[in-house]
Amino acid sequence: MRGSTLTVGVGAQAGRNAFQANPLIGYAAMVLTVLIWAGFALSIRAIGASPLAPADVALIRFGLPTLLLLPFLPSRWPMLRRVKPLSALMVLVGGGVPFFFMASAGGKVTSAAHVAALIAGTTPLSVALIAYVVDRQRIAAARGRAIAIILAGVLLMLVSQSHVSHGAFVAGAGLLLLASLLWGSYTLGLRRAGLDAIGCALLLSVPSFLLTALLVSLGVVDSHVGHFTVANAMPFLLAQGLGVGVVSSLSYALAIRHLDTPRCSAIGSLAPALACLGAVPLLGESLTLTVACGIAVITAGVILANRA
Repeated sequence: MRGSTLTVGVGAQAGRNAFQANPLIGYAAMVLTVLIWAGFALSIRAIGASPLAPADVALIRFGLPTLLLLPFLPSRWPMLRRVKPLSALMVLVGGGVPFFFMASAGGKVTSAAHVAALIAGTTPLSVALIAYVVDRQRIAAARGRAIAIILAGVLLMLVSQSHVSHGAFVAGAGLLLLASLLWGSYTLGLRRAGLDAIGCALLLSVPSFLLTALLVSLGVVDSHVGHFTVANAMPFLLAQGLGVGVVSSLSYALAIRHLDTPRCSAIGSLAPALACLGAVPLLGESLTLTVACGIAVITAGVILANRA
């Protein structure tokens, strides 16, 4: 689940000045991205009910975009070499292997609505915190009020849980909130990197796939490869590999290029509502009054954040 107006390096600034930002393109790209993010939350929850291990889904998540986008690597290599180490680290940690395993572990003991709410829903706060630490950007009063409203909605969703033990839920929610901080780092890292959409996807996917494959080969993480069919893996191939790994990586990078990062992260906060609605028929999760109220409050915060 990003960023501001800063770019790093002469190449990045030149790329920024070479085109005219089009908000309509940015909003269209964010709508598509939010739909895929909702699918991400649903698929994260579905891992526990599938024969695949989280590492197997991670291989799909990063492996399919690596396979599809690898032919573009030679043309993007000069751009990738210019990315500052800090920006590359923010992207790889914030959106790569640490984020994926943290989100999957948290989603295992919560719900699809909580995965979306505690990651996408709190991204405006995460972006603001990371931007302050990295760039010393202060939070404007209007945006601060909007963030407070979003957090109030998140708190409502936290008290809505009843399907797991309190201790397990608190631990899972904590992991999701940490994943949100990583996502905020990813958001700002993308903006600072100054890459185009394909370059951003390559920067994230190739190293993350190699790291996941290394962890699996060394036995650091469990894998169930050979114990599931292509049919078992197909939902994750579509939602994680193609949707999150390719389409949303491109559409989100495109949205950030045409919109400011706080606005992108605010629009992304709509993902909890879509994930919650989709989880009812697809995963059999319940839509309680508290969850519905939490989503309504988050949506109000999103609207105010956009105005801010």
